[in-house]
Amino acid sequence: MKTKLGIIGVPMDLGQLRRGVNMGPSAIRYAGVIERLEKLGYIIDDYGDVDIPTPDRKSNQMQDGLRNLNEVAEGNRRLAEKVERIIEGDAFPLILGGDHSIAIGSLAGIARHYSNLGVIWYDAHGDLNTSDTSPSGNIHGMPLAVSLGLGHDDLTMIGGYREKIKPENIVIIGARSLDSGEKELIRERGIKVFSMHEVDRMGMTAVIQETIQYLKEKTDGVHLSLDLDGLDPNEAPGVGTPVVGGLSYRESHLAMEMLQEAGMITSAEFVEVNPILDEKNKTATLAVELMGSLFGEKLK
Repeated sequence: MKTKLGIIGVPMDLGQLRRGVNMGPSAIRYAGVIERLEKLGYIIDDYGDVDIPTPDRKSNQMQDGLRNLNEVAEGNRRLAEKVERIIEGDAFPLILGGDHSIAIGSLAGIARHYSNLGVIWYDAHGDLNTSDTSPSGNIHGMPLAVSLGLGHDDLTMIGGYREKIKPENIVIIGARSLDSGEKELIRERGIKVFSMHEVDRMGMTAVIQETIQYLKEKTDGVHLSLDLDGLDPNEAPGVGTPVVGGLSYRESHLAMEMLQEAGMITSAEFVEVNPILDEKNKTATLAVELMGSLFGEKLK
């Protein structure tokens, strides 16, 4: 990994209905992310937060079956531009969310700099819905589909090009809540998924080993998109869409440690931290601890 990190917060809460996740970047900073990473020897440039447009609450927030489409699209356009500047400055982009719709902008800014960007999607959900398959119209359930080029042009064409990633370059880890349309898309596109069933049967060591082997030879960079709801709600209560039976604290630290040792992660985002739903900032603190493991923190 690069020794210079560019941190950008994205206080986005418009990709879903539950308020509070816009305070996630502040909660993560309050939990000491900058101090922790500086202790590991990294040079930190904190670029502050992306300015997210405020929708007119008196207007109809649904457009073409999508909630807050205009504002989510504009916020992600601004994020993509900032992420590009971080990469052009030869720094590792570390993005703090915010709901998971921000991955649209993250990947739009990052993928331009790679020919075959890999993505590790550490999440309880597939986030592979479109307006045709989504039961809610919430864009935070769509960023992976959008990044494949599927969905509304206002989202898929952010950055000026449609397909940011290829389905064969994706690995989803921790899935346990998939809609029927997402399951169909996974089958059609051959997307590699390690559900909780596979994690339980194989163990996290084997899951990450297979992930590394699967992505290593065919990608020239790997983006980690970690949704805190990938972990069990007992570990990470401060998330908007908790799903029981998730990944454990120790499994997640092991995953981060193994990815760090592989030296393959070139950008990362940690999303869906909602302080309003949290217990004494537990989830933000966990996010910072996982970042510590991802960036090389050791017990000895």
